Amino acid sequence: MSNTPGDGPGDDDSSEHNPFRGTPFEALFGGLSGGAGGLPGGLPDLGALISQMQSLFQPHDGPVNWDVVTDIARKVAAQQPDPTPTAAQRDAVADAVRLADHWLDTATEFSSGVTTTAAWSRAEWIVETLDVWKVLVEPIAGSASASIAQAMPEEVRRLAGPLISMMAQASGAMVAGQVGNGLGALAGDVLSASDIGLPLGPVGKAALLPANVEAFAADLDVSADDVLLYLALREAAHQRLFAGVPWLRDHLVGAVAEYGGGVTIDTSGMEEKLAGLDMTDMSAVQDAMSGGLFDLEPSPAQKAALEKLEVTLALVEGWVDEVVSQATADRMPAAAKLQETVRRRRAAGGPAEQTFASLVGLELRPRRLRDASTLWGSLRARQGAEGRDGVWMSPHLLPTAADLDDPLGFREDAVAPELLSEEEFDAGLRDLLGGDGERPQE
Repeated sequence: MSNTPGDGPGDDDSSEHNPFRGTPFEALFGGLSGGAGGLPGGLPDLGALISQMQSLFQPHDGPVNWDVVTDIARKVAAQQPDPTPTAAQRDAVADAVRLADHWLDTATEFSSGVTTTAAWSRAEWIVETLDVWKVLVEPIAGSASASIAQAMPEEVRRLAGPLISMMAQASGAMVAGQVGNGLGALAGDVLSASDIGLPLGPVGKAALLPANVEAFAADLDVSADDVLLYLALREAAHQRLFAGVPWLRDHLVGAVAEYGGGVTIDTSGMEEKLAGLDMTDMSAVQDAMSGGLFDLEPSPAQKAALEKLEVTLALVEGWVDEVVSQATADRMPAAAKLQETVRRRRAAGGPAEQTFASLVGLELRPRRLRDASTLWGSLRARQGAEGRDGVWMSPHLLPTAADLDDPLGFREDAVAPELLSEEEFDAGLRDLLGGDGERPQE
């Protein structure tokens, strides 16, 4: 779930005797193993560990204490200047989004999805996106916490029963500290509400972070106004897509939740190590714990959810890339340079993506962004914007990973929408929707 000590070569020896390696409790265990206050051989000082656990107890509902998350995240974000956006900055964002929406009218069949605009400070981004983070993180936190008790053999439960029970109760607070630090760091890097590809902000609110946008623009040989407008175009395009495709928001967020909800601990290796073990022989117990007892291997369901997420994310980002490219083709000379900069930033996985990976245990990068952009552009060239955007009518029509392998061949033999009669289009739409209702309004 996180990048913590003990994951690779070169870490200190205590990580090799961490029975919780690969679980949310690894860092806490490692910090109390060996050295001053620790027991010989890298075993933890249980008294110190219990004391640390007790300090984390706070009443809360659910697997994560979100009050603690918010408090920690805002403190982390406040470690660097985080001024409230000025009236001039708010007006600049509103003007940029308004112009962006006007340009996008010529590039896509989807209507504007923007109902309001906002210029956020980093602290405001934390608060405004918290509801979506809850949906993303809680399945992972809940599954990992429950798996600890369920996966342990009876022998281990008897050895450390009180400790395991306390861990289950304190896991929400422990995860809260990790998530809070992660969100605080992420707030210093994101440029807009949709910057990492997921709809994190409120529906219909196109938001940018002026302080982060200015820092991003400072490293580019492009005017600040062009940078702001280009990012506003991307944000407005995301808003159009999510508004025009009602199922897409739940499809993306649900894929992350499915992945996290499937966290399990493989106990096969643990059972082999503990078979016939004398639990009163601490040296033998230490040897059994060596290398970690838990193996967080993705289940088949998780792998399927991950593939769905990666492909859909690439399609979303590729569509935004293609539509913004069309909208700026004859209007913004600097657009090509900005497009390449954003592509590299998204594909390489900047601080935002790395932080997300540490939060939910998977990398959120559109690895196939270029392929997806090529696919959408090819489809538009053959069937027009209506044919390109019509693919979003249902998740069953979306390109697959195999289609991204041959982006120019997607629907190569499909009949262009303009060649269908109105009656044929209506009949096909009724079949797709599984009913015989009236044709939906445009």
